[in-house]
Formats: sequence, structure tokens, C-alpha cells
Amino acid sequence: MRKGLVLEGGGMRGLFTMGVLDVWMEQGGITFDGAVGVSAGAAFGCNFKSGQIGRGIRYNVRYAKDWHYKSYLSWLLTGDIFGAKFCYETLPRELDVFDTEAFEKNPMEFYAAVTNLETGRAMFKRLRDGGESDMMWIRASASLPVVSRIVKIGRYKLLDGGIADSIPLHFMEGRGFDRNIVILTQPEGFVKEKNSMLPLVKVALRHYPKAIEAMENRHFMYNRETAYVAEREAAGAAYVIRPDAALNISNLETSEEELMRVYNHGREVGERTLAEVRAFLA
Repeated sequence: MRKGLVLEGGGMRGLFTMGVLDVWMEQGGITFDGAVGVSAGAAFGCNFKSGQIGRGIRYNVRYAKDWHYKSYLSWLLTGDIFGAKFCYETLPRELDVFDTEAFEKNPMEFYAAVTNLETGRAMFKRLRDGGESDMMWIRASASLPVVSRIVKIGRYKLLDGGIADSIPLHFMEGRGFDRNIVILTQPEGFVKEKNSMLPLVKVALRHYPKAIEAMENRHFMYNRETAYVAEREAAGAAYVIRPDAALNISNLETSEEELMRVYNHGREVGERTLAEVRAFLA
């Protein structure tokens, strides 16, 4: 049996995921052979591999009102609504140091999902040491269209992994992970609708027709994936953790109370499901 973990994205909804993961780290004994993170699932979930309890919520609260971290001003001045230099260089290297040594030593495989703009398809990059290159892939995974610059790594032009594969359970099963826990950031019964920002997306990605096509069909893809997750859950091959209700939090939320509300709900659900998670993985 190979145990896998799938982490959906969702911007600040990812603090729900961080709450669940912090409970697991505090309680101990919950380990996986591999994990995949999409967007915020990669940006926050990497702290699980490095074993840094509380880091995800700590820096989000501490720098929530810093325009360098996330703001329309950052978008205007840098082209990224989440400041790339601040988020992926200054923060992990200086302000709230990311433990690259622990990340590298942890044998759990960790993949970041990105979207290749030229093909419109998902790519999965295994992150090994948490260093500069890995941070670039995490940045690409979490770079939303329209409000982020295209991330260029080698010959690839990349953006948010959720464009092409929001819940990559198929990917994990294809890698041989046959016992998977899936952490979603939308409640049971959520159905994604067509993106209302498609006109802006078509302008921003006008040179990448395959990526535009992926964005046009994203709601279909997402709803198929949630249906597949439910199918695998019913078959006993997956265990799903999700919020009890819509989290209703903006990506630019600066209120500590709101950020903690989402994080604490993750902790609540993590504690409530802890015994079932242990039994599922046993």
C-alpha cells in the first residue's frame, strides 16, 4: 500500500488545509509516501513536508496587511497580486525561514501541479530540496491568471495548476498511490460555474489558445474531478476531508479574525476526523 495526499488549492481557503495539517503534525504518526499540492495546496502544503507546525497561519496573519505580500498595489507595481519576490524569496529566506533541510530529509515525495500554457495541460514537478528552484515551481503553481505574471522555467511558460487539474487524484493513483486522503477547500455538494472573468482571461492569455480552452472548460473538469473523488470515496480507496460550509474568504483578506476563522475550522475538522484518518491509513 502506498499512501497519498491530495491538496486542493483555493487561495486563502488553503488556510483550512493548513489547520488540518497542523493538527496532524501536532498529534504525530500520520505520514504519507507522497503528496501533491495545487496552487495554495502547494504553497501551504509544503510546510507539512518540512514539519513546520503553525508556519502557514503565522506568516499569513503577520504579513496580511503588508502590500508587498498581497495587494492590488503589488499587482499594479509588480504584475503579481501576491508579490513574487516577497512571497518566494524574502519570506522563506529571511522573515519566516522555510526549513529546507527538513524538507529535503523527509522521504515523502512532494509534487507541485502547474499548467503548461502552450499545451493547456497539467504538469507535475517533484520538489526535492525546498530551494530556489522548488520555490519557482510553487510560485508557478499558485500564479493565478490575469493577476499574475506568467512564470517561465526553462522552456516552459506556466501558471496556476488548478487551470488544468484542480484535484489530481488521478495523477496520484497513476503514480501508484492507492490509498489517498483528499483535502478539499469547498464543501460537499459544491458545483463550479463557468468563470465570470473569461473575457479578461482571453485577453491576458491571447497568445495561448490551449490555455484559454482549458479555462473555458475548467468548470466541467472540476465537477468531473469532484465526482471521481466521490466515486473513489464510496469505493473505500479515498478519504475526503472538506469544510462543513463555504469558507467565504477573499484572497486579499487582511483581517486576522477572518484568517483565523478559516484556519481554526480546519483544525476543528482535523481533530474531529483524526481517528478515522488513522484507521483509513492503518
